[in-house]
Amino acid sequence: MNAQTLDAFQVIADPSRRQMMMMLSKDSMTINALAENFDMSRPAVSKHIKIMYNAGFISIKDIGRERYCTLRQDGFNELQNFISYFDKFWIGKLKKLEDLLNNKAKDKDGK
Repeated sequence: MNAQTLDAFQVIADPSRRQMMMMLSKDSMTINALAENFDMSRPAVSKHIKIMYNAGFISIKDIGRERYCTLRQDGFNELQNFISYFDKFWIGKLKKLEDLLNNKAKDKDGK
């Protein structure tokens, strides 16, 4: 599958990419430094980096001969928007249940 067609959930579905993001949450890292933490080839790490970059999860900055990866908020916004939608959905359902239970309690007390 082409890296540019992956949505945010497909990007975070891979455990290696999630681990890379956790590492980058502590500090920017070079691609080589990231690669040292994984039992995979440098090209495989580069492919993961490209996927995260294309999806807006990281930025890459060239400093001298090194390429530094830094987390970006863009990719996470898509995830947050999706989760927030369902947070509101469930809060609404719980509010309706609360209202129903309160009305039943009032009816019981009122009789």
